[in-house]
Amino acid sequence: MIAAEDTALVLLAAGRSERFGDTDKLTIDYLGRPLGLHVVTALEAIPFAARIGVVSDTALDLATCGYQVVLNERPETGMARSLRLGVERAMETDATAVLIALADMPRVTATHVWRLLDYARGPDTVIASSDGTIPRPPALFGRDHFGALLSQTGDQGARDLIRAGHHVVTSPRELIDIDTPEDFARLKDA
Repeated sequence: MIAAEDTALVLLAAGRSERFGDTDKLTIDYLGRPLGLHVVTALEAIPFAARIGVVSDTALDLATCGYQVVLNERPETGMARSLRLGVERAMETDATAVLIALADMPRVTATHVWRLLDYARGPDTVIASSDGTIPRPPALFGRDHFGALLSQTGDQGARDLIRAGHHVVTSPRELIDIDTPEDFARLKDA
């Protein structure tokens, strides 16, 4: 197990939301709060060593939620840049692991994140979430993989590392990722 107290949470919230249209999807109302704050609320009781939010052009206020905010001034270069910025900040905290989560996944639960931490076995850990078919964030990376996370490029993020890691299966409903208005409509109906 890797302790939450030794883990930095890196919340990626710097996507350009191009497939969602002109609306800042992270600020749209979902069940009485902004979509992007659902994962923040779900994980607030986990005692992470640090909470880091990587943002670009969003009105979502992560600083008031206790996050160190890192600005990605070039989100058009892809998710890997946000990942690098978050991991760089996490390395400043002496964290032994990072948990990468996405702000547009409003149904992620603390229970699932605790399961990821429980499965971790040291600095070479790579543990991702899965719906039983596709591995994805939230994903936990031990310190041995920080260099690999920093070397990622483009919009794939750490996809190859995640595929090669251990996968913890949870409900597909928990791993819903909101990229389009149609995704949001399905979220409300599910």
